[in-house]
Amino acid sequence: MRFTILHQDEHCVAIHKPPGILVHRTPMARDRRFVLQQLRDQIGRTLYPVHRLDRATSGVLVFALSSKAARRMKRAFDEQQAFKEYLAIVRGWPNPPQQRIERPIRDPDDRTRREAASHYRRLKTSLLPVPTRRYPASRFALVTLVPETGRRHQLRIHMERVSYPIIGDTTHGDGEPNRIFRDRLGLRRMMLHAWKLELPHPENGQPLKLCADPGDEFDRAIHLLGWHRPIDEEEHIELDELPVVEE
Repeated sequence: MRFTILHQDEHCVAIHKPPGILVHRTPMARDRRFVLQQLRDQIGRTLYPVHRLDRATSGVLVFALSSKAARRMKRAFDEQQAFKEYLAIVRGWPNPPQQRIERPIRDPDDRTRREAASHYRRLKTSLLPVPTRRYPASRFALVTLVPETGRRHQLRIHMERVSYPIIGDTTHGDGEPNRIFRDRLGLRRMMLHAWKLELPHPENGQPLKLCADPGDEFDRAIHLLGWHRPIDEEEHIELDELPVVEE
């Protein structure tokens, strides 16, 4: 695997991380492939992690290329100088269309509850003619998500707590819409993508703006739900029949 490089200079490198791969080795992981090791071999440089993405999440991932740059970039994330925006497909039509979610999240390491805040904004909605529970059809929406804080699984937990879980999330999601995507649409990944990242450059402090398109499977989901580009414009689609899924 070779990663798509979004930006590289003497101080940092940013890639488009695909879904399904861990950023670095963990004590519990049985994986044999990790972004850290493979990207290090790809560019021939020592890498310093400064933030993380879940295994199932795709999108913009940045590393420092020196310890000095790592300290500055970590400080930017810790002091909320980094702006992160995600795309997600969720169950339901979020209402209100925009909302700030402020709910604490339990840290999995020390079990303490830490304050956490996120924003969502509804972009597109779709109605599929597939019955689900007591409803005759299934509702899905494309949203942007912006985390104010950086708790583990924050966006996934917050969207589940306001009853709009992210599709494909097997930990904090809903099994029935996940099965619709998997069995009816042939889509198995978690529909969460780190779309945009902006932070101060570690050397000169100028804004470093990074963006990654969602990728093939996420784009396929957008197409099957009847949505069009640009993806950041509002749109509502009601499908009379299920889209044709090519084998």
